Amino acid sequence: MTTKEVIHNAEDKMKKVIDFVTREFSGIRTGRASPALVEGLHVDYYGTPTLIKQLASISVPDVHMIVIQPWDVSAIAEIEKAILKSNLGINPFNDGKIIRLSIPALSKERRQELTKVVNKIAEEGRISLRTVRRDAKELLEKLEKDKTISEDDKFTSIDELQKHVDKYIAKIDELLKAKDKELLEF
Repeated sequence: MTTKEVIHNAEDKMKKVIDFVTREFSGIRTGRASPALVEGLHVDYYGTPTLIKQLASISVPDVHMIVIQPWDVSAIAEIEKAILKSNLGINPFNDGKIIRLSIPALSKERRQELTKVVNKIAEEGRISLRTVRRDAKELLEKLEKDKTISEDDKFTSIDELQKHVDKYIAKIDELLKAKDKELLEF
């Protein structure tokens, strides 16, 4: 294994951490309607756990409303059950053909709680990035010990690795700043 491969593999893992943090942030309710709030929910569709986004079209006609229109009308009851079981805290309104979800505005206290949750997710992302760095660094040190790479190559690679970690931590900080701003808007 070469130093380039070690760094490339580490960077791939770092990109996955960023994707994870982004997904986690998109699932946090901000008082605005977003398809991401419901599209990851699983519905028991004829005995098979199926994502809502595979059973229905999800639209957002305004900032406080999500409309779910199932392609199979018989799935409405199961979709409704899945929404009620989720931790969204939203009651669905069903007219027999479509389900409407009215997204209430968040209280100041709830916004502050969600800010703490978002900060925790960001910190978990930073820890994951540092873990990737540690694993890659250990691999580089092993390569040097096995005389596969020189000491200079090891130090150069560790510096490059640190630059990647810094870049991805900055991305997490950007995502966090944007989500905090979104949460604290009224």
